[in-house]
Amino acid sequence: MIPPGRPDSRSKAVKETLSAPAFSKQVLDWFDRRGRKHLPWQQSRDPYRIWVSEIMLQQTRVNTVIDYFERFMQAFPDMAALAQAEPDRVMHHWSGLGYYSRARNLHRSAGLVMERHRGELPNDIEALQALPGIGRSTAGAIRSLAFGKFAPILDGNVKRVLARCFTIEGWPGQSRVLRHLWQLSEALTPRQRTADYNQAMMDLGATVCVRGKPACTVCPIVASCRAHAQGDVSRYPAPKPGKKLPVRESRLLILVDSAGEILLERRPPSGIWGGLWSLPECPPERTLQEWCRSELGYEVDRERFLTPRRHSFSHFHLDISPVVVQVKKPVKGIMDAGARVWYNLSRPDDRGLAAPVSRILQEIKPSHAD
Repeated sequence: MIPPGRPDSRSKAVKETLSAPAFSKQVLDWFDRRGRKHLPWQQSRDPYRIWVSEIMLQQTRVNTVIDYFERFMQAFPDMAALAQAEPDRVMHHWSGLGYYSRARNLHRSAGLVMERHRGELPNDIEALQALPGIGRSTAGAIRSLAFGKFAPILDGNVKRVLARCFTIEGWPGQSRVLRHLWQLSEALTPRQRTADYNQAMMDLGATVCVRGKPACTVCPIVASCRAHAQGDVSRYPAPKPGKKLPVRESRLLILVDSAGEILLERRPPSGIWGGLWSLPECPPERTLQEWCRSELGYEVDRERFLTPRRHSFSHFHLDISPVVVQVKKPVKGIMDAGARVWYNLSRPDDRGLAAPVSRILQEIKPSHAD
């Protein structure tokens, strides 16, 4: 039976396939045997560690997150350390993980937790969602995993498991489909062992009910999975409607001075690589010589073109053309200490660099003064 007090619309699909207690029991039994229990953030119920891990795990695989998480914890072991850290240092430890607004929100939230909640992460869903970067599913994960309290979740892995088990038609990004999936998640989530169940559902989607080739033969709920019974697991969930991504072009300049240092610019706080340090960008309609002279105050001595490369974002492709530009002494000395700095590749500091920029700098490091 479904727990009492829930509207029929929320439990209809569950009743037609498997009762909520039976469903959760099968998932929990599987978790006890096969679930992941040794990830770095699972070694305690410290809300701070769980919060950081959940933000890192948004749109990023576990295997990628592990090393970043451990380095982040060494640098910022608690809420106070993160709140007091310089933004550049936070971005430095996030560099390469992508979706940089997550790091900015994490830093802002740490300050708010210190200010509003005496340094303790709240366990209330509404209070959690009031913090930047925490949505309904992340709030549910924190409340259940860190505090052991009831809260359903619906991350990408859980969406996939439910969409297949109950053959939910449509792309989960559609409000109608999302609403249906939330109803299922809430109806199926047990009041007891909520943390283990939520972790189990995430693990199930990440390790068994995967996108490409799900391991249905070892799935604990395969006997009740409608998509498997239909022999059409790949149909669910429906993919996001196709859309050709636009392509933008960028000419990034690696300005090298007589001392072999590289000129970096801080990106605006919003937009791509927001708040990170990048390379000066010369508009395609301007010549390198004229732009460097008028915008930076430097005369170009010589230039060397590197191999073009593409960096893809969720909503567009960026084709980057890097150019190493050896500059002469400044003619006007246009510098802004807050927005531009000369960077020594031999003595790198804790500065947040955009991942493509970091790769370019590593590429030119042996010969940047040539």
